[in-house]
Amino acid sequence: MLEAKLAEAGTLKKLLDAIKELVTDANFECNEEGINLQAMDNSHVALVAVHLEAAGFKRYRCDRPMPLGVNLTSLTKVLKCAKDDDITTLKAADEADVLNLVYEAKNSDRIAEYDMKLMDIDSDTLGIPDTEYDARVTMPSAEFTRIVRDLSQLGESVRIEVSKEGVRFASEGEAANGSVLMKQTDGASVAGGNKIMAKTKREDGVDEEEQEGGEEEEQEEGGSKKAKKEKVKKEKTDGDVDMVVDDEEKEDGEEEFKPNSDDEEGEEEQGDDDENEDEDDDEEGGKKRKKKANGSAKPKKKAKTSSSSSSKSKLKKGKKEDDEDAQAITIEMNQHVSLTFSLKYLVNFSKSASLCPKVQLMMSNDVPLLVAYDFGQGYIRYYLAPKIGDD
Repeated sequence: MLEAKLAEAGTLKKLLDAIKELVTDANFECNEEGINLQAMDNSHVALVAVHLEAAGFKRYRCDRPMPLGVNLTSLTKVLKCAKDDDITTLKAADEADVLNLVYEAKNSDRIAEYDMKLMDIDSDTLGIPDTEYDARVTMPSAEFTRIVRDLSQLGESVRIEVSKEGVRFASEGEAANGSVLMKQTDGASVAGGNKIMAKTKREDGVDEEEQEGGEEEEQEEGGSKKAKKEKVKKEKTDGDVDMVVDDEEKEDGEEEFKPNSDDEEGEEEQGDDDENEDEDDDEEGGKKRKKKANGSAKPKKKAKTSSSSSSKSKLKKGKKEDDEDAQAITIEMNQHVSLTFSLKYLVNFSKSASLCPKVQLMMSNDVPLLVAYDFGQGYIRYYLAPKIGDD
Protein backbone atom coordinates (compact mmCIF):
# COMPACT_ATOMS: atom_id res chain seq x y z
CA MET A 1 0.00 0.00 0.00
CA LEU A 2 1.13 3.55 -0.77
CA GLU A 3 0.28 6.62 1.29
CA ALA A 4 2.19 9.82 0.62
CA LYS A 5 1.13 13.10 2.26
CA LEU A 6 2.49 16.35 0.84
CA ALA A 7 2.40 19.64 2.72
CA GLU A 8 1.43 21.57 -0.42
CA ALA A 9 -0.13 20.54 -3.71
CA GLY A 10 1.80 23.31 -5.45
CA THR A 11 4.96 21.19 -5.48
CA LEU A 12 3.35 18.50 -7.66
CA LYS A 13 1.79 21.14 -9.89
CA LYS A 14 5.14 22.78 -10.57
CA LEU A 15 6.78 19.43 -11.29
CA LEU A 16 4.17 18.46 -13.85
CA ASP A 17 4.06 21.82 -15.64
CA ALA A 18 7.30 21.16 -17.50
CA ILE A 19 7.07 17.37 -17.72
CA LYS A 20 3.61 17.16 -19.27
CA GLU A 21 4.78 18.75 -22.55
CA LEU A 22 7.72 16.36 -22.87
CA VAL A 23 6.11 13.11 -21.76
CA THR A 24 2.54 11.90 -22.21
CA ASP A 25 2.46 8.73 -20.10
CA ALA A 26 4.91 7.70 -17.39
CA ASN A 27 5.37 5.43 -14.39
CA PHE A 28 5.85 6.85 -10.90
CA GLU A 29 8.06 4.24 -9.28
CA CYS A 30 7.32 4.16 -5.56
CA ASN A 31 9.52 2.49 -2.95
CA GLU A 32 10.55 3.01 0.67
CA GLU A 33 13.06 5.72 -0.33
CA GLY A 34 10.55 7.89 -2.16
CA ILE A 35 8.90 8.40 -5.53
CA ASN A 36 10.85 8.41 -8.81
CA LEU A 37 9.94 9.16 -12.38
CA GLN A 38 12.08 8.63 -15.44
CA ALA A 39 10.85 9.02 -18.98
CA MET A 40 11.95 10.08 -22.47
CA ASP A 41 10.12 12.23 -24.95
CA ASN A 42 8.68 10.70 -28.12
CA SER A 43 11.66 11.73 -30.25
CA HIS A 44 14.13 10.23 -27.74
CA VAL A 45 16.10 13.46 -27.63
CA ALA A 46 15.37 14.46 -24.02
CA LEU A 47 15.12 12.49 -20.79
CA VAL A 48 13.60 13.70 -17.53
CA ALA A 49 14.32 12.26 -14.07
CA VAL A 50 12.37 13.26 -10.95
CA HIS A 51 13.02 12.21 -7.37
CA LEU A 52 10.87 13.02 -4.34
CA GLU A 53 12.51 11.92 -1.09
CA ALA A 54 10.43 10.08 1.49
CA ALA A 55 11.72 12.45 4.18
CA GLY A 56 10.17 15.37 2.32
CA PHE A 57 6.62 14.11 2.88
CA LYS A 58 4.61 14.83 6.01
CA ARG A 59 3.79 11.14 6.10
CA TYR A 60 5.09 8.44 3.80
CA ARG A 61 4.41 4.74 3.66
CA CYS A 62 5.20 2.28 0.90
CA ASP A 63 5.03 -1.38 1.87
CA ARG A 64 6.59 -2.68 -1.32
CA PRO A 65 7.92 -1.24 -4.60
CA MET A 66 5.06 -0.46 -6.95
CA PRO A 67 4.64 1.46 -10.23
CA LEU A 68 1.86 3.98 -10.76
CA GLY A 69 1.22 4.35 -14.47
CA VAL A 70 -0.47 7.69 -15.08
CA ASN A 71 -1.40 9.91 -17.97
CA LEU A 72 0.30 13.19 -17.06
CA THR A 73 -2.34 15.32 -18.78
CA SER A 74 -5.09 13.68 -16.73
CA LEU A 75 -3.09 14.01 -13.52
CA THR A 76 -2.54 17.72 -14.25
CA LYS A 77 -6.30 18.22 -14.62
CA VAL A 78 -6.98 16.51 -11.29
CA LEU A 79 -4.30 18.59 -9.55
CA LYS A 80 -5.88 21.79 -10.86
CA CYS A 81 -8.79 21.04 -8.55
CA ALA A 82 -6.51 21.66 -5.55
CA LYS A 83 -5.22 24.96 -4.24
CA ASP A 84 -1.47 25.38 -4.09
CA ASP A 85 -1.42 25.29 -0.28
CA ASP A 86 -3.78 22.33 0.12
CA ILE A 87 -2.44 19.29 1.98
CA THR A 88 -2.40 16.52 -0.62
CA THR A 89 -2.44 12.80 0.07
CA LEU A 90 -1.78 10.15 -2.59
CA LYS A 91 -3.15 6.68 -1.86
CA ALA A 92 -2.99 3.45 -3.80
CA ALA A 93 -3.58 -0.13 -2.72
CA ASP A 94 -1.39 -3.02 -3.84
CA GLU A 95 -2.11 -3.90 -7.48
CA ALA A 96 -4.81 -1.25 -7.57
CA ASP A 97 -6.05 0.31 -10.80
CA VAL A 98 -7.00 3.64 -9.17
CA LEU A 99 -4.98 6.43 -7.62
CA ASN A 100 -6.79 8.26 -4.84
CA LEU A 101 -6.03 11.95 -4.23
CA VAL A 102 -7.30 13.81 -1.16
CA TYR A 103 -7.04 17.59 -0.78
CA GLU A 104 -7.39 19.15 2.66
CA ALA A 105 -7.73 22.92 2.91
CA LYS A 106 -5.57 24.50 5.62
CA ASN A 107 -7.92 27.35 6.50
CA SER A 108 -11.24 25.53 6.35
CA ASP A 109 -12.88 22.14 6.83
CA ARG A 110 -13.03 21.47 3.10
CA ILE A 111 -11.86 18.00 2.05
CA ALA A 112 -11.97 16.99 -1.62
CA GLU A 113 -11.36 13.48 -2.88
CA TYR A 114 -10.66 12.32 -6.42
CA ASP A 115 -9.97 8.94 -8.05
CA MET A 116 -7.89 8.66 -11.21
CA LYS A 117 -7.54 5.54 -13.30
CA LEU A 118 -4.08 4.03 -13.54
CA MET A 119 -2.50 2.60 -16.68
CA ASP A 120 -0.25 -0.33 -17.49
CA ILE A 121 2.81 1.24 -19.06
CA ASP A 122 5.74 -0.83 -20.32
CA SER A 123 8.86 1.21 -19.80
CA ASP A 124 12.44 0.34 -19.03
CA THR A 125 14.38 2.37 -16.50
CA LEU A 126 17.55 3.60 -18.08
CA GLY A 127 20.77 3.52 -16.13
CA ILE A 128 22.22 7.03 -16.12
CA PRO A 129 26.00 6.74 -15.82
CA ASP A 130 27.96 9.00 -13.49
CA THR A 131 29.67 11.52 -15.73
CA GLU A 132 32.59 13.82 -14.97
CA TYR A 133 31.58 16.99 -16.77
CA ASP A 134 34.15 19.38 -18.22
CA ALA A 135 32.09 22.47 -17.37
CA ARG A 136 29.57 23.28 -14.67
CA VAL A 137 27.62 26.56 -14.63
CA THR A 138 25.45 27.62 -11.69
CA MET A 139 23.24 30.60 -12.43
CA PRO A 140 19.87 32.12 -11.40
CA SER A 141 17.05 30.05 -12.87
CA ALA A 142 15.09 33.21 -13.73
CA GLU A 143 18.01 34.46 -15.84
CA PHE A 144 18.27 31.13 -17.65
CA THR A 145 14.52 31.25 -18.36
CA ARG A 146 14.80 34.74 -19.81
CA ILE A 147 17.78 33.89 -22.02
CA VAL A 148 16.25 30.81 -23.67
CA ARG A 149 12.89 32.53 -24.04
CA ASP A 150 14.42 35.58 -25.74
CA LEU A 151 16.66 33.57 -28.06
CA SER A 152 13.80 31.26 -29.03
CA GLN A 153 12.24 34.28 -30.76
CA LEU A 154 15.21 34.41 -33.13
CA GLY A 155 16.00 30.81 -34.02
CA GLU A 156 15.46 27.17 -33.25
CA SER A 157 18.90 26.36 -31.85
CA VAL A 158 21.28 27.85 -29.33
CA ARG A 159 25.02 27.39 -29.02
CA ILE A 160 26.20 27.24 -25.40
CA GLU A 161 29.89 27.96 -25.03
CA VAL A 162 31.85 27.88 -21.78
CA SER A 163 35.25 29.56 -21.81
CA LYS A 164 37.51 31.69 -19.62
CA GLU A 165 35.43 34.67 -20.66
CA GLY A 166 32.24 33.17 -19.18
CA VAL A 167 29.24 31.29 -20.59
CA ARG A 168 27.78 32.50 -23.87
CA PHE A 169 24.37 31.67 -25.34
CA ALA A 170 24.19 32.42 -29.09
CA SER A 171 21.38 31.89 -31.57
CA GLU A 172 21.29 32.52 -35.31
CA GLY A 173 18.01 33.07 -37.10
CA GLU A 174 16.93 33.96 -40.61
CA ALA A 175 16.19 37.58 -39.73
CA ALA A 176 18.45 38.24 -36.76
CA ASN A 177 21.23 36.86 -34.60
CA GLY A 178 21.66 37.24 -30.85
CA SER A 179 24.02 36.28 -28.06
CA VAL A 180 24.09 36.67 -24.28
CA LEU A 181 27.31 36.49 -22.25
CA MET A 182 27.13 35.72 -18.54
CA LYS A 183 30.39 36.40 -16.73
CA GLN A 184 31.67 34.85 -13.57
CA THR A 185 30.64 36.60 -10.37
CA ASP A 186 33.50 38.66 -8.92
CA GLY A 187 35.79 36.67 -6.64
CA ALA A 188 35.64 33.22 -8.26
CA SER A 189 37.97 31.42 -10.63
CA VAL A 190 36.87 30.07 -14.01
CA ALA A 191 39.75 28.05 -15.43
CA GLY A 192 41.52 24.93 -14.29
CA GLY A 193 38.54 23.24 -12.67
CA ASN A 194 38.96 25.29 -9.51
CA LYS A 195 35.86 25.11 -7.36
CA ILE A 196 36.29 28.54 -5.84
CA MET A 197 32.76 29.72 -5.30
CA ALA A 198 31.97 33.40 -5.30
CA LYS A 199 29.73 32.66 -2.36
CA THR A 200 32.70 31.86 -0.13
CA LYS A 201 34.41 35.20 -0.55
CA ARG A 202 31.17 37.04 -0.39
CA GLU A 203 30.37 35.38 2.93
CA ASP A 204 33.72 36.50 4.31
CA GLY A 205 33.05 40.05 3.25
CA VAL A 206 29.61 40.06 4.81
CA ASP A 207 30.97 38.73 8.06
CA GLU A 208 33.41 41.63 8.27
CA GLU A 209 30.69 44.10 7.43
CA GLU A 210 28.48 42.60 10.07
CA GLN A 211 31.15 42.96 12.72
CA GLU A 212 31.91 46.53 11.70
CA GLY A 213 28.21 47.33 11.52
CA GLY A 214 27.64 45.90 15.00
CA GLU A 215 30.49 47.98 16.42
CA GLU A 216 29.20 51.11 14.72
CA GLU A 217 25.74 50.59 16.13
CA GLU A 218 27.13 50.05 19.60
CA GLN A 219 29.26 53.17 19.25
CA GLU A 220 26.26 55.23 18.10
CA GLU A 221 24.20 54.10 21.04
CA GLY A 222 27.22 54.41 23.33
CA GLY A 223 27.62 58.07 22.29
CA SER A 224 24.32 59.00 23.90
CA LYS A 225 25.34 57.23 27.09
CA LYS A 226 28.86 58.64 27.51
CA ALA A 227 27.89 61.28 30.04
CA LYS A 228 26.24 58.77 32.34
CA LYS A 229 29.07 56.27 32.02
CA GLU A 230 31.72 58.87 32.79
CA LYS A 231 29.98 59.83 36.00
CA VAL A 232 29.74 56.23 37.02
CA LYS A 233 33.41 55.67 36.29
CA LYS A 234 34.60 58.67 38.29
CA GLU A 235 32.59 57.67 41.35
CA LYS A 236 33.52 53.96 41.37
CA THR A 237 35.60 52.20 43.98
CA ASP A 238 33.94 48.78 44.10
CA GLY A 239 35.89 46.30 41.93
CA ASP A 240 32.92 44.16 40.83
CA VAL A 241 31.06 47.08 39.31
CA ASP A 242 34.24 48.36 37.67
CA MET A 243 34.54 45.14 35.64
CA VAL A 244 31.11 45.56 34.06
CA VAL A 245 31.39 49.22 33.22
CA ASP A 246 35.07 49.16 32.20
CA ASP A 247 34.35 46.61 29.46
CA GLU A 248 31.58 48.73 28.05
CA GLU A 249 33.47 52.00 28.32
CA LYS A 250 36.53 50.61 26.58
CA GLU A 251 34.36 50.10 23.50
CA ASP A 252 33.28 53.75 23.62
CA GLY A 253 36.76 55.24 23.99
CA GLU A 254 39.77 54.44 26.14
CA GLU A 255 41.36 57.88 25.98
CA GLU A 256 38.74 59.44 28.24
CA PHE A 257 39.74 57.25 31.15
CA LYS A 258 43.52 57.66 31.09
CA PRO A 259 43.47 60.44 33.71
CA ASN A 260 41.76 58.07 36.14
CA SER A 261 44.52 55.52 35.83
CA ASP A 262 47.11 58.24 36.37
CA ASP A 263 45.32 59.36 39.55
CA GLU A 264 45.34 55.81 40.86
CA GLU A 265 49.10 55.53 40.29
CA GLY A 266 49.58 58.85 42.07
CA GLU A 267 47.58 57.54 45.00
CA GLU A 268 49.76 54.45 45.24
CA GLU A 269 52.94 56.55 45.26
CA GLN A 270 51.67 58.82 48.04
CA GLY A 271 51.47 56.28 50.84
CA ASP A 272 51.21 58.97 53.49
CA ASP A 273 47.86 60.18 52.17
CA ASP A 274 46.26 56.70 52.06
CA GLU A 275 44.72 56.92 55.49
CA ASN A 276 43.12 60.31 54.79
CA GLU A 277 41.67 59.09 51.50
CA ASP A 278 40.29 55.96 53.20
CA GLU A 279 38.47 58.13 55.74
CA ASP A 280 36.98 60.27 52.98
CA ASP A 281 35.88 57.12 51.16
CA ASP A 282 34.22 55.81 54.32
CA GLU A 283 32.27 59.04 54.82
CA GLU A 284 30.96 59.12 51.26
CA GLY A 285 30.73 55.33 50.85
CA GLY A 286 26.96 55.17 51.29
CA LYS A 287 26.27 57.80 48.65
CA LYS A 288 28.75 56.26 46.26
CA ARG A 289 27.33 52.75 46.55
CA LYS A 290 23.84 54.00 45.79
CA LYS A 291 25.06 55.82 42.72
CA LYS A 292 27.02 52.78 41.58
CA ALA A 293 24.05 50.49 41.93
CA ASN A 294 21.85 52.81 39.89
CA GLY A 295 24.55 53.60 37.37
CA SER A 296 25.59 50.00 36.76
CA ALA A 297 22.02 48.92 36.00
CA LYS A 298 21.57 51.40 33.17
CA PRO A 299 24.61 50.43 31.11
CA LYS A 300 23.69 46.75 31.43
CA LYS A 301 20.20 47.39 30.12
CA LYS A 302 21.46 49.51 27.24
CA ALA A 303 24.12 46.97 26.38
CA LYS A 304 21.38 44.42 25.78
CA THR A 305 19.65 46.86 23.46
CA SER A 306 22.79 47.34 21.42
CA SER A 307 23.39 43.60 21.14
CA SER A 308 19.80 42.95 20.07
CA SER A 309 20.02 45.66 17.42
CA SER A 310 23.26 44.20 16.11
CA SER A 311 21.65 40.74 15.94
CA LYS A 312 18.80 42.21 13.93
CA SER A 313 21.27 43.75 11.53
CA LYS A 314 22.93 40.36 11.16
CA LEU A 315 19.59 38.76 10.30
CA LYS A 316 18.93 41.40 7.67
CA LYS A 317 22.38 40.90 6.22
CA GLY A 318 21.85 37.14 6.29
CA LYS A 319 18.75 37.54 4.15
CA LYS A 320 20.63 39.88 1.85
CA GLU A 321 23.38 37.30 1.57
CA ASP A 322 20.84 34.63 0.55
CA ASP A 323 19.45 36.95 -2.11
CA GLU A 324 22.93 37.67 -3.42
CA ASP A 325 23.76 33.97 -3.34
CA ALA A 326 20.71 33.22 -5.49
CA GLN A 327 21.95 35.77 -8.05
CA ALA A 328 25.54 34.48 -8.10
CA ILE A 329 27.02 32.97 -11.24
CA THR A 330 29.64 30.28 -10.66
CA ILE A 331 31.62 28.60 -13.42
CA GLU A 332 33.83 25.54 -13.03
CA MET A 333 35.71 24.57 -16.16
CA ASN A 334 38.34 21.98 -17.01
CA GLN A 335 38.38 22.71 -20.72
CA HIS A 336 36.59 24.77 -23.34
CA VAL A 337 33.12 23.41 -24.21
CA SER A 338 30.83 24.45 -27.08
CA LEU A 339 27.63 22.58 -27.97
CA THR A 340 24.41 23.32 -29.84
CA PHE A 341 20.95 22.40 -28.52
CA SER A 342 17.31 22.75 -29.47
CA LEU A 343 15.72 25.82 -27.85
CA LYS A 344 12.28 24.23 -27.81
CA TYR A 345 13.42 21.73 -25.19
CA LEU A 346 15.35 24.27 -23.12
CA VAL A 347 12.26 26.47 -22.91
CA ASN A 348 10.33 23.50 -21.52
CA PHE A 349 13.11 22.75 -19.02
CA SER A 350 13.09 26.35 -17.80
CA LYS A 351 9.49 25.99 -16.61
CA SER A 352 10.88 24.29 -13.51
CA ALA A 353 12.40 27.59 -12.39
CA SER A 354 9.54 28.05 -9.91
CA LEU A 355 10.91 25.10 -7.91
CA CYS A 356 14.39 26.47 -7.31
CA PRO A 357 16.07 29.90 -7.62
CA LYS A 358 19.21 28.29 -9.07
CA VAL A 359 19.86 26.03 -12.04
CA GLN A 360 22.97 24.02 -12.87
CA LEU A 361 24.13 23.39 -16.44
CA MET A 362 26.67 20.58 -16.80
CA MET A 363 28.38 20.02 -20.13
CA SER A 364 31.04 17.96 -21.83
CA ASN A 365 31.80 17.72 -25.53
CA ASP A 366 29.68 15.09 -27.33
CA VAL A 367 27.75 14.35 -24.10
CA PRO A 368 24.10 15.23 -23.35
CA LEU A 369 23.55 18.48 -21.46
CA LEU A 370 22.36 18.12 -17.86
CA VAL A 371 19.98 20.80 -16.56
CA ALA A 372 19.41 20.26 -12.83
CA TYR A 373 17.02 21.91 -10.38
CA ASP A 374 17.57 20.82 -6.78
CA PHE A 375 14.83 21.81 -4.33
CA GLY A 376 14.12 20.99 -0.70
CA GLN A 377 12.24 17.76 -1.26
CA GLY A 378 14.23 16.31 -4.12
CA TYR A 379 15.31 17.19 -7.63
CA ILE A 380 14.29 17.31 -11.26
CA ARG A 381 16.94 16.74 -13.91
CA TYR A 382 16.77 17.03 -17.67
CA TYR A 383 19.15 15.45 -20.15
CA LEU A 384 19.28 16.82 -23.70
CA ALA A 385 21.30 15.39 -26.59
CA PRO A 386 23.34 17.97 -28.53
CA LYS A 387 22.73 18.73 -32.18
CA ILE A 388 25.28 17.33 -34.59
CA GLY A 389 25.80 19.10 -37.90
CA ASP A 390 22.52 20.13 -39.48
CA ASP A 391 20.35 17.62 -37.55
